[in-house]
Amino acid sequence: MLKFNPLVADLPAPPIPQIGAWARAYDGAQGPLLDMSQAAPGFAPPAALLTALGQAAASPKAAGYGPIAGELALRSVYAAEICAIYGADIGAQNIQITAGCNQAFVACALALLAPGETMLMTNPYYFNHQSTLAMLGLQVDLVPSDAAYGFLPDLEALEQAIRPGVRALALVSPNNPTGAIYPPDLLLAIFHLCRRKRIWLILDETYRDFLPEGHGAPHLLLRQPGWQNHLIGLYSFSKSCCIPGHRLGAITAGVHALAQIEKVMDNLQICAPRAAQIALAAVLPDLKPWQEENRREIARRSVAMRQALDALEDWEIVSIGAYFAYVRHPYPDIASSFVAEKLGRIGGVLTVAGDVFGAVQEAYLRFAFANAPVSAIETLEDRLSRFSLPGI
Repeated sequence: MLKFNPLVADLPAPPIPQIGAWARAYDGAQGPLLDMSQAAPGFAPPAALLTALGQAAASPKAAGYGPIAGELALRSVYAAEICAIYGADIGAQNIQITAGCNQAFVACALALLAPGETMLMTNPYYFNHQSTLAMLGLQVDLVPSDAAYGFLPDLEALEQAIRPGVRALALVSPNNPTGAIYPPDLLLAIFHLCRRKRIWLILDETYRDFLPEGHGAPHLLLRQPGWQNHLIGLYSFSKSCCIPGHRLGAITAGVHALAQIEKVMDNLQICAPRAAQIALAAVLPDLKPWQEENRREIARRSVAMRQALDALEDWEIVSIGAYFAYVRHPYPDIASSFVAEKLGRIGGVLTVAGDVFGAVQEAYLRFAFANAPVSAIETLEDRLSRFSLPGI
């Protein structure tokens, strides 16, 4: 019998390829396939970025190794962006470029937690965070974030969960899977709790560029004295720049934390893809009008999502935010994995089942509404109203 690392072998198969099998089984009877599963931008990168990517890929410079921390030019322009967004004093020395935000999380987990130590997360959680910690043999404790409270964690529950052995708390805001946006005052209170308890706060802000208009700074954490000793920020260029295939993410942290993370990165990949770094550094400051229009377009898709499900009695949006809607399906006694599969295979609507995001999530499906144009989202009312499970 073949032997494998049980920490990996015991993990469930990745959910997105499985959803692809549902798509291939759909016969088209209900109209064109509507993919609202994996969080993938529903439009192409801007022409200027595509041109810059082509030029950088053709450069001999991009074919060689680069700095482990990332290209200085990209770290500098991204640091300037952080300063503008948060009103903080951040420099290139505070930035590590990674091959996507998932890799950023892996690097942080390895740098911060020793074997047997614990990461706190909320339930529901982003499934790649949970599987990362499981395969590394790290412990996970979950703090509930209930629908009744907008899927926001309770500060008292968080404090009670910080016991000996807990080294970090990982949060995602805007949240994946629920879309919930953590208010700045809540994030500040959580940061102060982590500082008082001497643990790290890892804040994944992959979807921050899609906050509602006029929201202001997502938080004030980078202005707090000594933030470098307790806060690590994660980010992905994939969504706001529409380049998930080029795998670029970023870590914002103090120089002492980044010194440890750099050791991990040297073993993971040495350097993130250089052509994408070089290209993005050249055009990122000029992408703001294009990114702002994308934000407005996704806001329009959010409105369309609300309107489509508001007209239905049995499908309920319990949370909606910057990229996702967390929807209660009308089959409370049936696992969401079964509902999601049948909705994909029979109804031609691809979603992610709530149960991949944690326990007691079986009643929910995650709809990535940002993937689909408004015209497609407007068909949801009719498609969901006609959908029924076989034999139910």
